[in-house]
Amino acid sequence: MRRRPTQAPSAVKMSECENNRWFSQEVQPHESALRCWLGPRFPSLTDRDDLVQESFLRVIQARAAGPIANVRAFLFATARNLALNHLRHRGYRHPEGLGEIDPSSVIDERADTSEAVARQQELELLHESIQSLPERCRQVFTLQRCVEFFREHDALAAPQPRPTPARPAPASVLPFPNPEVHHA
Repeated sequence: MRRRPTQAPSAVKMSECENNRWFSQEVQPHESALRCWLGPRFPSLTDRDDLVQESFLRVIQARAAGPIANVRAFLFATARNLALNHLRHRGYRHPEGLGEIDPSSVIDERADTSEAVARQQELELLHESIQSLPERCRQVFTLQRCVEFFREHDALAAPQPRPTPARPAPASVLPFPNPEVHHA
């Protein structure tokens, strides 16, 4: 009979502490969003609390088997599957459109490491390229980018009202000369 090596109590506690930290930082912050997401999609479910807890348990079990690339997406997909299973066992048919989750509603907002590194490298390359320009060219380029930025910012910040018969478009935006304006 073989004996399994035993772990020291401190190693078990550290692992447990690490799991608790991971759960509180990576899973628990999504609880309120998950509850809000489940409500309108599965209004006939009466035991949402149990479903959320079961989803948490499944995520923890999955992490024990291996790393999870996107905890939020995995949590939402798990909750959706559990909700559909509950409805199926109760004899309900799920409404149309519940089979798939819109990825934009559960995608993690944080950029992954490779995207962040690539973005940083592109910015460094752009900075080096701009710095290699002659002084006057660099000034013109920088000023032009600033002007473009502020134009875009102003256009987004203060949208112009749409022309109506009571308020015609300004002559500067008309595609042809305004016949009512007489030029001298």
